[in-house]
Amino acid sequence: MEKNAKIYVAGHRGLVGSALVRELEKQGYTNLITRIHAELDLINQEAVAAFFAQEKPEYVFLSAAKVGGIGANSTMPAEFIYQNLMIATNIIHQSYVNNVKKLLFLGSSCIYPKMAEQPMKEESLLTGPLEPSNDAYALAKITGIKMCQSYNKQYGTKYISVMPTNLYGINDNFDLETSHVFPALIRKFHEAKLNHEKSVTVWGTGTPIREFLFVDDLAEACVYLMNTYIKDKIVNIGTGIGVTIKELAESIAKVVGYKGELIFDTTKPDGTPIKINDVSYLSSLGWQAKVNLMTGIKKTYEWYKTNGCGTIKSDA
Repeated sequence: MEKNAKIYVAGHRGLVGSALVRELEKQGYTNLITRIHAELDLINQEAVAAFFAQEKPEYVFLSAAKVGGIGANSTMPAEFIYQNLMIATNIIHQSYVNNVKKLLFLGSSCIYPKMAEQPMKEESLLTGPLEPSNDAYALAKITGIKMCQSYNKQYGTKYISVMPTNLYGINDNFDLETSHVFPALIRKFHEAKLNHEKSVTVWGTGTPIREFLFVDDLAEACVYLMNTYIKDKIVNIGTGIGVTIKELAESIAKVVGYKGELIFDTTKPDGTPIKINDVSYLSSLGWQAKVNLMTGIKKTYEWYKTNGCGTIKSDA
């Protein structure tokens, strides 16, 4: 990408989109295009078509999405599949219509089968049943991947798809009703510390194993791949390192300074037993994550405290 190229970051106020903007600006890209939801509804086909026809972006980072944790995915599957399908369909098609040079589609590691061999390789896509608690979201993301590959095959476009692992960091969503486990635990422990609560309840058994990637690392990887990668194969992005939810909770409690008891509510769902991305392919392409978990927790908690402990949500 040329430093003055017109680059559209879809969903720039969300966790991933805001990190992409920070990384692009840090690397000296000067012509970024952004729109908030009030200015452009990405679910509206006509509005997206008009936007692309007017702005003519040369590169597109498709990070806009309706996202949420296991609770939100379980209770709002219709919203997750409809909104994510419409966003992907509208942006990918209009990128083709308006001759976008290259597009990067952000998927999710939840696209892989629930019982996929661990760590999950890119080749495991569509080899088994999905995790039922977030299959609507996963199917929308799989459709986005297949759209990119189909347009590449038929029209010769250069659209690439990346599959990040569980993300966290600056600009995360800390709303306890809709957030992922990482920001939810930061907020729970912070408020428990302030209110001198004797215990904090964590969903599930604490035994599921997850991988967590600091979002600024993801943004760096995305810009790297946009500049260097042209193949049709999807690319996993992550650290390749797993941690149990219990270990994650204990680490966050330590950083926050909460010294009370952790109670695991086993009536709540655990989701997939283990989920770690195989990142050997990305490593072979020349990129590796830099921020370790404890450093990432500290960075995220400092941001959370500094920004008024808000509940910023991803902007589709």
